[in-house]
Amino acid sequence: MASPHLPISSADPYAVKSPGVYSLEAELADVARAQNRVRDPLAVTSALLYLDNITVSFDGFRALNALSLAIDEAEMRAIIGPNGAGKTTMMDVITGKTRPNEGVALFAGVNDLTRLDEAAIAQLGIGRKFQTPTVFDMHTVEDNLLLAIKESRAPFSNFYWQRTPFERERTDELLERIRMTDQRKRSASELSHGQKQWLEIGMLLAQEPRLLLVDEPAAGMTDQETADTAVLLREIAKTRAVVVVEHDMQFVRDLDVKVTVLHEGSVLAEGSLDQVSANERVIEVYLGR
Repeated sequence: MASPHLPISSADPYAVKSPGVYSLEAELADVARAQNRVRDPLAVTSALLYLDNITVSFDGFRALNALSLAIDEAEMRAIIGPNGAGKTTMMDVITGKTRPNEGVALFAGVNDLTRLDEAAIAQLGIGRKFQTPTVFDMHTVEDNLLLAIKESRAPFSNFYWQRTPFERERTDELLERIRMTDQRKRSASELSHGQKQWLEIGMLLAQEPRLLLVDEPAAGMTDQETADTAVLLREIAKTRAVVVVEHDMQFVRDLDVKVTVLHEGSVLAEGSLDQVSANERVIEVYLGR
């Protein structure tokens, strides 16, 4: 199988000069160069995701300004901040949608995300859930999960081939995890907004990500759905890393995790929700009280 690190953009100053040919030595050299650019090498060994000095500029506007952040294995982190703070751009960098002007983004210590495309990053085990749920409305809850299960079959073949014991067992596990076993035969079009959010989370879990990025999951949910989603994400974070971008402070409190506050593309404060809520700068630029 070809390395997910290739092809490499020729515009990348750290790129191998012959991008169409895989070379283990060249790939190891790339990793070493990325690690040498990190200011805190010790953090790389312990963090699943390590962003160092990430800067992104759009027509002179710095969406991210020397952003540094570390997420450990099986850690959940809440990211908050005012509009324009850089939350979406940060996730765009992590998933390969946006290439930073400066900085290093290391995943599992050896994968420089700034040099990979979106497909290669997804293969590494990084999944992203956008605010608006994306499910196949014309199919059942069960079939949505089957479609997402990582198998060596062609797209949509799960609907036309006999399901394997693995697929049946994995589907049952996912339905139980997202608390939708009793909805398995229901059309996705009939689900509530919150249920569609849970189904999409289940579809991402079917791909067995090591890191799950979740954008404003509580938006548009009822109070009960919001509380249930917090419980679901806490359970998921026992086995994989989860980064949640959110504006609902009650939901963030329910998550009961470390909070990172972004402002003007940089980390303004970190700590528990109570700690950052007491920070004068956070109050001034975000909480407004």
